[in-house]
Amino acid sequence: MINGALFRDAVISAAITLNNRKREVDELNVYPVPDGDTGTNMSMTIGNAVEELKRLPDNVSVSDVASAAASALLRGARGNSGVILSLIFRGISKGLSGLNEAGCEDFARALELGVKAAYKAVMKPVEGTILTVSRCAAEKAKESAISNSSDVIFWSDVCAEAEATLAKTTEMLPQLKKAGVVDAGGMGFTIIIRAMYEVFNGGSIAEPAEVPAEEENSIEAFRTAVSQYDDDITFTYCTEFMLEKNENCPDPFMLRAYLETIGDCVVVVDDEKIIKVHVHTDNPGKAIQKGLEFGYFINDPKPKIENMRIQHQNKVKEAEQLENGFAPAVPEKEFGFVAVAAGHGIETLFTDLGVDFVVRGGQTMNPSTDDILRAILATPAKTVFVLPNNKNIIMAAEQAVKLTDKSVCVLQTRTIPQGISAMMAFDDSVGLAENRINMTKAFEKVQTGLVTYAARDSEFEGHAIKEGEILALDNGKLAFTEKDINKATVKLTKKLCKSGASYVTVIYGSDVTEENAEQLQQLLQSKLSDKIEVMLVNGGQPVYYYIISVE
Repeated sequence: MINGALFRDAVISAAITLNNRKREVDELNVYPVPDGDTGTNMSMTIGNAVEELKRLPDNVSVSDVASAAASALLRGARGNSGVILSLIFRGISKGLSGLNEAGCEDFARALELGVKAAYKAVMKPVEGTILTVSRCAAEKAKESAISNSSDVIFWSDVCAEAEATLAKTTEMLPQLKKAGVVDAGGMGFTIIIRAMYEVFNGGSIAEPAEVPAEEENSIEAFRTAVSQYDDDITFTYCTEFMLEKNENCPDPFMLRAYLETIGDCVVVVDDEKIIKVHVHTDNPGKAIQKGLEFGYFINDPKPKIENMRIQHQNKVKEAEQLENGFAPAVPEKEFGFVAVAAGHGIETLFTDLGVDFVVRGGQTMNPSTDDILRAILATPAKTVFVLPNNKNIIMAAEQAVKLTDKSVCVLQTRTIPQGISAMMAFDDSVGLAENRINMTKAFEKVQTGLVTYAARDSEFEGHAIKEGEILALDNGKLAFTEKDINKATVKLTKKLCKSGASYVTVIYGSDVTEENAEQLQQLLQSKLSDKIEVMLVNGGQPVYYYIISVE
């Protein structure tokens, strides 16, 4: 029988082990587009339970450990793989409910319930994924529980079956076979249960991998050295910059002496070539101007000027929210809106359309279930519409619905243009049901084009792709690759307009200059029909050079 303390230690060890190996899992991702990697998402999901589990006493029951883990994983779930993992643990919690200790049959039943919960939540389950690996492991657990009563043998059988099934996933999915890899989510699951088995078999809790020490002259080490000053707000602006010394550079001590006359918390560090500066001042311009007498700025890292008073106010607000437990806001209106987005321009656009809270996230940075839940609770409305705007965030949003008594409607928006179109279709004169239908019809009519870059070498959907190539995605599917960003954008836009269009909105990202975006707008207008209006929006989004909306 496995007691609560052993089960607690096993889950903690699994979280640490997966965190140590998350990059290994991330690298299995065969899709060339930069995204919220599987290993990172699963690691952050189970990692959310560690601190809570560490607080549990040694006399804790298996039931309480499972319940605490399931609750933490659900709130911390990120991405589809993280949500599936949280649902497996949720089912396990139900299977172990009320037990002080658990044996083979108990865990077999718990795993079966976990797998059923995961399959039920996925609209179109795909075999050859974490679902298959966990299902086969659960089936083996049921068989092993009947044939033996040894916990160690039982878990050894389960791990062996999971790993054997994982190896077969390469043949189950064409994308995996072409890349010659196994499923990333399935591998994450096998790492977790293997780490748990090691603890059950007498092993100790895994040790976190050591983070390589930063070089003494690195900018990160420099910022760590000056972090002691963060709470001192005698002056308004925290100013940091790095200079490469001039040939006849004056003594950096003179720069320090000057900065101390216009501010405090001064740190000036120099070596043979570089000078790094940190100062709190009300006159950052003077600090920068003086620095030019000693050298010239380098591009990476860029100079940083932050208003510490605003930062402090934001921290106070966050602390107040935490203290209040994110209690639901008092409803002041019938409908409210939460949208997930990244990029200052896109966030502003959603706010202007009536969105109450924008949860920062999207491709490469999937928000957790708890992130979305907090925004829902803080929205002062009786009913809250949630716009995930990314296919890998929809499941997390749907799980958030289960954690509140508030009326919540998650619309299945998979792109930013779909979210914008849904908001524009909202009508406050009609009810929830009619708005849900109208908003869904509106976003389903929108065609979305995405222009980004290949994050890795791969062969995908018949395309041999090299890292760094420009990728054009037509409504989520890879359409073609290109060498030039503008050529890819024009070609993709013309393709999207073939079925008819009246409006084209081009949202340009943080890696595109305003000048280049305006040139593209003119080029598109010359290539498209005179009846099509091309609008330009500074979205400031990461990952995507351009997001194209065609209506």
